[in-house]
Amino acid sequence: MQTRPLGKTGLQLPILGFGASSLGQEFRSITLDEALRSVRVALDCGLNFIDTSPFYGRGMSEVLLGIALKGVPRASYTLCTKLGRYDLQHFDFSAKRVAESVDVSLHRLGTDHLDIVLCHDIEFVPMQQLVDETLPALRRAQQAGKVKFIGFSGYPQKIFRFIGDQTDVDCALSYNQYTLQNTRFVDETIPYLKAKGVGVLNAGPFSARLLTNAPLPAWMKEPESVKAAARAAAALCAQRGSDIAKLALQFSCANPDITSTIAGSANPENIRQWARWLAEPIDQQLLAEVQAIFAPVKNLGHTEGLAENN
Repeated sequence: MQTRPLGKTGLQLPILGFGASSLGQEFRSITLDEALRSVRVALDCGLNFIDTSPFYGRGMSEVLLGIALKGVPRASYTLCTKLGRYDLQHFDFSAKRVAESVDVSLHRLGTDHLDIVLCHDIEFVPMQQLVDETLPALRRAQQAGKVKFIGFSGYPQKIFRFIGDQTDVDCALSYNQYTLQNTRFVDETIPYLKAKGVGVLNAGPFSARLLTNAPLPAWMKEPESVKAAARAAAALCAQRGSDIAKLALQFSCANPDITSTIAGSANPENIRQWARWLAEPIDQQLLAEVQAIFAPVKNLGHTEGLAENN
């Protein structure tokens, strides 16, 4: 698996990282065997950057990861978890909770240090608290040796400049905003992050199943015009004997300015398939035709979190 440097951290991450949200049964019920095999297959395929959160499965993802990683040499993988979001409507970015959350994650994951900790979905709270309280508390955990690098994650592009203009972080994660249909992360934000030396992480190459052949979830917030374009693009890929998910993954992972793109699954065969896809060249003709289908709805998305943060 090809790797790229993460900002100024010194970390080298695979261009495709393993997202462990599925281990928390966020999308379907899974078996313990599926969870454990998914982690081992991800590592075998070179997806040795692992992303989780206490929000995923309300702790279940971290617990199962800790079990799956038992006996795996700690230096052989890079571990990222988050803090601040603990349930759908439960957010706590206080300094006290930062210290507690780091310690709980260390215990669940069975490790003495976390490579990266991100403040999770910061658009749902008044963001000045992140600058004044949360990130300074994370720096203290970093100074104590519990955390190596810190940052934040979210959906609206406004959040990156709000934080970056006021304080320094090591890395930042955007999701669903660098895909076949939506490239706002690259268009609006990545040049800013790169100029500041902030490591660039991307998640959601399939945009919550929009760019797959799977049925769209009822909770998907994208406009109907975007969904219709995605169905048309998927049909075109199928006519050409391909899979829109393959094109979507190859596209998101190809950008040299993005260190790692995170995708999640509790299906080991999906993970093996992703690794195979990334070993193949992208079909440039098909990509151009799919991008033409998406052109009328390019960069259309939705609002997430507080109105003031969008």
